[in-house]
Amino acid sequence: MFTKISFRGKLAGIARLRAPSPLLARTSVESTIRARLSSNYSTKVHPSNETLASFSMKNRVVVVTGAAAGLGKTFAKAFLESGCTSLAIVDVNKEGLLKAATELATAHKDADVQPYTCDVSAEDEVQETFRNIAARWGTIHSLVTSAGIAESIPAMEYPTSKLKRIFETNVYGSFFCAREAAKHMIGARTPGTIVLIASIAANTVATPQPQALYSASKAAVKQLTASLAVEWAPNQIRVNALSPGYMATEMVKAIGGAQPALMDKWIDLTPARRIGDPEDLKGAVVYLASDASRFTTGTELRVDGGYSVV
Repeated sequence: MFTKISFRGKLAGIARLRAPSPLLARTSVESTIRARLSSNYSTKVHPSNETLASFSMKNRVVVVTGAAAGLGKTFAKAFLESGCTSLAIVDVNKEGLLKAATELATAHKDADVQPYTCDVSAEDEVQETFRNIAARWGTIHSLVTSAGIAESIPAMEYPTSKLKRIFETNVYGSFFCAREAAKHMIGARTPGTIVLIASIAANTVATPQPQALYSASKAAVKQLTASLAVEWAPNQIRVNALSPGYMATEMVKAIGGAQPALMDKWIDLTPARRIGDPEDLKGAVVYLASDASRFTTGTELRVDGGYSVV
């Protein structure tokens, strides 16, 4: 007598024969992951099992634009304090730039701090500056684009010349610098990090001061960050944005001194009930530029005391 076997039963039997065991499947996946992580084109400049060490900027060539003063100068200090000994600072203000370079080099005698005068809105100047930086140190590992313009002018009164200038500096300048840095990273097969400085104004309407064009330019920087992150990810280049809230730079303190009611309004709108200290940004910028964020790209890190979420 023949035993009747259903078609469904035959399929189940075949599936049992062909399906790999969970152990074999897991081993195969783990082998693939290990092979990819151990490729010659590593995402880590200085591998370490220690979390704190992953924040180190040792053996990195770092470029910071807008570094003659303000947040850019604070970022430059943060990298030197984190072990960077090859630092290029870039600014259009030659006198301020040379003064900043002297101060930074004096405080960190083991570091090679080089100033480069450059208008980031001028494409040819940016290209030449980054060629000179790469020629000095062989490559570029990290870039922070802090150069920018902030203005408070009512939209109805905004001169076209100033409109062009703010976009040329904040948007074109960020792109020119990011592109040139990426060219040298790719050419030297250097895994790299790019941090574009955006603003909380990329996400919220600045108030009570009129800043429509500034806000629009920073929103463009935020979207530029995401697009470049996707485009350059295959080249092991990570691109992220850092968006500060109101920070007590010399310029902001001067505004607060002249218009205390405006400063009070900014504080009232911030859940932390204060404006930020530039020092509050040090950890954030080092995180985004270092191996500590090696699987982070295309994101925006807001440091604003909660301003953006209310």
